[in-house]
Amino acid sequence: MPSVNPNIVRWARETAGFSPEQAASALGLKNTKTRRAVERLAALEEGHEQPSRSLLNSMAQKYRRPLVTFYLETPPKAGDRGEDFRNVPDRLKESESLVDALVRDVRARQATVRDLLLDDGESVGFVNSMNMEQGVDAVLASIKRTINLEVAEYRAARSPESAFALLRSHVESAGIYVLLIGNLGSYHTAISVEAFRGFALADDVAPFVVINDQDAVTAWSFTLLHEVAHLWLGKTGVSGRYSDLKIEKFCNDVAATFLFPSSELDAVGVTADLPTERIVELIDEFASARHLSRTMVAYRLYRASKISEADWRTLSAWFLAQWSKARDAKREKQKEGTGPDYYVVRRHRLGNALLTLVARNVQEGLLTPTRASKVLGVKPRSVAPLLGLISSGVEAA
Repeated sequence: MPSVNPNIVRWARETAGFSPEQAASALGLKNTKTRRAVERLAALEEGHEQPSRSLLNSMAQKYRRPLVTFYLETPPKAGDRGEDFRNVPDRLKESESLVDALVRDVRARQATVRDLLLDDGESVGFVNSMNMEQGVDAVLASIKRTINLEVAEYRAARSPESAFALLRSHVESAGIYVLLIGNLGSYHTAISVEAFRGFALADDVAPFVVINDQDAVTAWSFTLLHEVAHLWLGKTGVSGRYSDLKIEKFCNDVAATFLFPSSELDAVGVTADLPTERIVELIDEFASARHLSRTMVAYRLYRASKISEADWRTLSAWFLAQWSKARDAKREKQKEGTGPDYYVVRRHRLGNALLTLVARNVQEGLLTPTRASKVLGVKPRSVAPLLGLISSGVEAA
């Protein structure tokens, strides 16, 4: 039996964002007569003691690393998340390992999807097709031509959820896979919106966009369009809340201009001399009627010099606090009743584009249920019921 590399044990803990004290507690290390739990962890990380099989399994689970990683000679290279478009406050130390793990997971799924699509010999033509020098209007016009959707159709939807579903369907029809993921498989690994709001994996065959579903539903459409703009610029990377980076402001402007055209700026009725309470009321009325995020509307007004940066930041904090309060109340209410069906939730998060591709390849025998489970992020036995393929003879093994 090969020995566990102590350097990997230390590296795995540090990249998971655990202090020695936190790791010792998470791993359930017990005190002994001769040393404390932290001292035992130090002994493991210095090679004075080899972890038992059960402890190693616990490390793999808590540190979110494959078991085989601990036997490598050197730490593996960091997962390529592309560029980091977030502000410093968005980079929450305790969440960075979760973000890295999520990007690695989606990249692995993307690689399989790309292999399946390469057989068709086709690629999308919009990834890296434009640059910021061409301007917001030009990039937005190209996006609208490709996804074939106008804001009037978006607003005609009956709710923010259905408006997002409509936008998502048009984006997926263009060849982009849109996933809603805000954790690593359980609520224990939920990643806050402060850590990441979305990310884009630019690829000319299988472009992916991931949206943090911990965010408000009204914000999903904005994030989707923001990440789509990244694809048009050919930029892979992780986005947070509103950033000071030039590219983030550009992608924000593309998304905001689609949802909230410049011709409507005066329709909100906001002027700099109004009290904050009245501005909140006007933004709320305008946003609610159009399935928009109130924070996005405030941002658009700020970028158009209708309100000051200080006003925008004040409004953003106010809207965030209100949303957080409403979200917590909703979660408490859900605890009292039964949640939605597991497969309904999973299908919603995965999107029709990915589900259809996987189902077709499973039925054609090009994708095993085990490999399909990796793409879908579920256990192999859940593949058939998730895809609705039990009646067609696909085993749910």
